[in-house]
Amino acid sequence: MRVGLTGGIGSGKTTVAGFFVELGVPVYNSDKRAKRLMTTSKEVKEAIISLLGKKAYKDKKLNKKYISKRIFTDSALLKKMNQIVHPAVAKDFLMWEGKQKAPYVVQETALIFENDKQDFYDFIVLVTAPIELRLERVIKRDGSSKKEILDRLQNQLQDDRKIPLSDYVLENIHLDDTRRSVKEIHSALLDNS
Repeated sequence: MRVGLTGGIGSGKTTVAGFFVELGVPVYNSDKRAKRLMTTSKEVKEAIISLLGKKAYKDKKLNKKYISKRIFTDSALLKKMNQIVHPAVAKDFLMWEGKQKAPYVVQETALIFENDKQDFYDFIVLVTAPIELRLERVIKRDGSSKKEILDRLQNQLQDDRKIPLSDYVLENIHLDDTRRSVKEIHSALLDNS
């Protein structure tokens, strides 16, 4: 069984994913795997350089600041970047999934609904949190400015559009409540597997 774990920037997807891992569930972190593929896959790397120029890499590493500044303010560029990275991640996920032996796996990924991929999953868990808390988390996590975060939010559907499309909605404000909710969702998913 395949479960999509999604939510907007700063909602706490990775925290929730960690709670699933604690319960023994294999979790594929699409963002981390994408960054890895962007530096290890020759084809992906060449396509990114072709799209954004040599500045996309600095000392053989991904120049995240430069890339973010370019793609999150230009929707056409973002779309082209996604056309490079998303197919590579999808292929990598399927290879990873084939090696798992659990009743279900979780793919942590931000843009399920934006990319119209909801039918790819048996169940979808949406992580939500109030916008001010999300901004605070992202500023603390990676030092982004409020404007940079709001630019990225423009490329994500609002929660009120995602909620009716999700099987489970988990509000991530207090960690104890979140952990308890993950355990309840885990039990329900096992009952469905």
